[in-house]
Amino acid sequence: MLNTDFAGIRAGAMLYVATPEIVAHYISGIPAGEVRDIIRLRRDLARQNKADATCPVSTAIFLRQIAEKSLADMQAGATPSAVVPFWRVIEPGSKIAKRLSCDDDWIGHQRRLEAADGEAAGD
Repeated sequence: MLNTDFAGIRAGAMLYVATPEIVAHYISGIPAGEVRDIIRLRRDLARQNKADATCPVSTAIFLRQIAEKSLADMQAGATPSAVVPFWRVIEPGSKIAKRLSCDDDWIGHQRRLEAADGEAAGD
């Protein structure tokens, strides 16, 4: 429970602090072609863990770590389907996206590819 206000979360709230593995698991569970925003990710994790909120600071750090690991793995030859699909949560143009080692347009491109694949599968 928070003793003082923190990062927009009021004192008295039960704060959940995830791990990189938990955040990666959540992202990996998002179906290809679908996206979630970070606010929904945090809200879902809080609800799943009977908390009022998920820590925005650690969640942002974990998202960046996950994204950079996925990018490094792809640089080493892994396919997008073999890595944690961080582009399903990190939005093009977001603060986190601007700090990544990939071009901001790459995230949008991945989202469009997955959306097109989903539409083709539904035909």
